[in-house]
Amino acid sequence: MAKTSAIEKNKRRAKLAKSYAGKRAALKAIGMDKSATPEERFKAQLKLAELPRNSAPGRVRNRCEVSGRPRAYYRKLKLSRIALRELGNLGQIPGLVKSSW
Repeated sequence: MAKTSAIEKNKRRAKLAKSYAGKRAALKAIGMDKSATPEERFKAQLKLAELPRNSAPGRVRNRCEVSGRPRAYYRKLKLSRIALRELGNLGQIPGLVKSSW
């Protein structure tokens, strides 16, 4: 189980990234627009830099929904490999069968 503080910090980052997504996209569009003047593009870059760092979607870490583990994460299931195996052995994941040969 991951530290509760790390899990909560990641949740705050995800919430911030979601709330600033529109503003961030608009500023990025202005910054990448070749038809805009260089001054406008530079102002957009400065405003983008003033936004909180944790509002960037790249700072959000994929974590397991069950254990909070950040590594060996399956995106499709939102679980780590360990949680996937445990829930699969208990029969709580539909369609997942333990292999044996």
